[in-house]
Amino acid sequence: MARNLRRTGIRSTSTAAQVRIRQPIRGNTLFRKTKLKQIQDRNFLQPSGFQMIISRAPKVAYFGNAVNIPDLLLGTTIQPTQALKNLPQPGEIIEFGDLTLRFLVDENMENYIEVQNWIRGIGFPETLEQIYDLQDNTEGVARPDLQNSMNIYSDGTLIVYDSLSNPNFKIHFENIFPYSLSTLQFDATLPDTEYFTAEVSFKYDIYNIEAVGCCPS
Repeated sequence: MARNLRRTGIRSTSTAAQVRIRQPIRGNTLFRKTKLKQIQDRNFLQPSGFQMIISRAPKVAYFGNAVNIPDLLLGTTIQPTQALKNLPQPGEIIEFGDLTLRFLVDENMENYIEVQNWIRGIGFPETLEQIYDLQDNTEGVARPDLQNSMNIYSDGTLIVYDSLSNPNFKIHFENIFPYSLSTLQFDATLPDTEYFTAEVSFKYDIYNIEAVGCCPS
């Protein structure tokens, strides 16, 4: 990244407006634009081909049956002009939507309690021992000996499969933590047996989409 900044003359202290100034592109620009527009794979993305992995909550992720790639929202601002219309301008802060996972609740409620304990540990509604117990629990935490802050986060990875059920790409979420867990509504009047599903929503720092390239051509 630093090499690119030196080459283009952009400094690390440059403002967003300075960074957005179009830089000269080397090579055949028309060829690059044409190549980027071509779709190599004519298959369509299937909503059922996925696997969610949450290091700190493996039981929840194992029974997950629906998950989302969160939305992005770039802030905007208005530039006043002397004309009749003000001009919208892109802002500098991107807001990331929530990561929401829907999962089947097992009969012993192990995965539901797994999330409950995580949230209770963060909020410690009864005693400080709840957050101490959460921080002492290193299950699913990579290199706990290197943790230099509160041990309350986890990493999450969403693996998306192609039409041949091969891993196609993955979405990596950094420092996720749950903040919302849906209710379980019991009802003795239901005519047929229905199994419980619950939803948990996570906040996180950032996510990135990476190609997997599982299988050599």
